[in-house]
Amino acid sequence: MEGIQAFTGFPKEGLGFLAELKENNYREWFNERKNDYQEYLVKPALSFVVALGKRLTTVSEDMVYDTRTNGSGSLLRIYRDIRFSKDKSPYNTRLRVRFWEGPGKKKERPGFFVGLDETGGGIHGGLWMFPKRLLEKYRKSVLNNELGTRLVEAIDNVKSFKGYEVGGEHYTRVPRGCDANHPRAALLRFNGLYVSSPKIPVGVLKKPELVDVCFDHIQKMMPIHEWLIQLLG
Repeated sequence: MEGIQAFTGFPKEGLGFLAELKENNYREWFNERKNDYQEYLVKPALSFVVALGKRLTTVSEDMVYDTRTNGSGSLLRIYRDIRFSKDKSPYNTRLRVRFWEGPGKKKERPGFFVGLDETGGGIHGGLWMFPKRLLEKYRKSVLNNELGTRLVEAIDNVKSFKGYEVGGEHYTRVPRGCDANHPRAALLRFNGLYVSSPKIPVGVLKKPELVDVCFDHIQKMMPIHEWLIQLLG
């Protein structure tokens, strides 16, 4: 894309900025160093978005990556929503990037979330929380013999790789009217479905090979992602 350079890794200055932000999470400090944020984090982050985004479209042409920086694109805003939080720190201290598949709101589409800071990085794939309209459809799919079996196979496939964890369990009981002894009862207690990668070492973040590492993790997560895409139809 015009004006966006090839990804060469996140510079040490950018990772150092995030480390310092943890100790100085207030507006005056950030505003004095906003140019550093733009130069050492936003610019390489957009290069990363394009590089990994292009790779992901080779897997699915419906995968979306977006270089807007206003919160609507792949790069999430550094500003925290503190309206309903006890923690009034104004800034996120991790750089966060999202890729998603298909039309609609990115939070409601299956995709991949990359987070990183000066200690390393990681990837989450799936849906952190099902929209209300999708939760009931998910539960019916779990109870369906064919779809439920496919989900178990997808989870087993992903967990066969060392260090990958599947999450989303939220409720202590199965939904009312469901058999607590059903062979897939545990999955009925989920209110989202996602997989987390092993930690990405900080040294990798500084290299262009980060794109290859992320793409490899995402390929291993694909069985769950594809099941969710089918769920959404």
